[in-house]
Amino acid sequence: MVRRRGFRPLAVFSSLASLAGAAFPEVGDNRCDCYLTNGSSSHYFKSHKFFDYRDKSEYVKVPPLIDDADDSSQASATNDYILSNDWTDNWTLQSWNNTASLQSTESDASVFMVHSPNNVYFEKNQDPNPDSSTFLDMRTARMKDFQSSSEFESVIRNYHFLSVRMYARTIGAPGAVTAMFTFKDISNSTDLTAVQESDLEIRTLDPPDRVQYTNQPSYTSMGLDVQDATRNVTIPNKRDWTQWAVYRMDWSPDDTTWYINGDEVASISFQTPRDPSILIFNSWSDGGSWTGNMSVGTEAHLQIQWIEVVYNTTEPAASKTKRDEGQCFNVCSIDETSKIGTAVLMQGGASNLLGQLGGLTGVFSLASILSAILAF
Repeated sequence: MVRRRGFRPLAVFSSLASLAGAAFPEVGDNRCDCYLTNGSSSHYFKSHKFFDYRDKSEYVKVPPLIDDADDSSQASATNDYILSNDWTDNWTLQSWNNTASLQSTESDASVFMVHSPNNVYFEKNQDPNPDSSTFLDMRTARMKDFQSSSEFESVIRNYHFLSVRMYARTIGAPGAVTAMFTFKDISNSTDLTAVQESDLEIRTLDPPDRVQYTNQPSYTSMGLDVQDATRNVTIPNKRDWTQWAVYRMDWSPDDTTWYINGDEVASISFQTPRDPSILIFNSWSDGGSWTGNMSVGTEAHLQIQWIEVVYNTTEPAASKTKRDEGQCFNVCSIDETSKIGTAVLMQGGASNLLGQLGGLTGVFSLASILSAILAF
């Protein structure tokens, strides 16, 4: 007997098959009810932000290093853009130091480190055939008496799962770390069991084709390594971290997954962060065994052309995604677009089709949806 509901999978398959092969229309974020990321870590997110540092020529100025630690910490922002709402509504420059670590028996830091607003600035891209006019530079430099470093963190302090990407490179002397990571504020607690953090770290003492990925903590209170928490990965396609690349980190309830130029390179489900977190970028060194010790007079830099993030938060209005509420009529993507920083409309009402196939709590890639339909 032919069942009437047998026609529904065919209709759904036709709709999603055309979706998978379509050239999707570019739309503004106001047209998007949610964003579906691609890859094995495919998830739905409610919000989208794009930060573009490729054309900031009017703000280009490389500030000289400040050789006094206190003056460096108290320095002003290096340009008007970093004083503008475009920056201050999203990021906060840091000026803290590592005095607590130097006094702790749990740290082997050997150099006084100070984060300075003076180390975050725009620089002209002088590459041969550059693909941008400018980039954001985050500098760390070994001074005679201290390490001058840089860090900024998100104004949003309650990210609750995200997919973040930066188009960036790292250059400079051995002994520094550049990083992009989520971090749960634990109010200076030294309790390792309270740590929740997903890291992408580049160590300039490592070979230039190696990147470190970790769900912290990666060591115990006894100083033993936690092998399941971390991966040291070779960058694909014979590239290295001195070259521009898209570094992506997807933090989800089940795991954290990392990509380089679209290639999945690591995924860790062990001690995945659970609680609301902030997003941090930094360039630093403290003379310890992890970073190494930079020679006096040397520098290293994290250089960023753009940052893009799709995310959920714990705001009351966002405690349920629009998809959970049955309102994700327009499903968008930042992965299927041909123009960086823009979204494309993948399917109007696609979330209803996905919900019929898999319920409201699952997360599906297009491939898994099509497989489910074929098996129906």
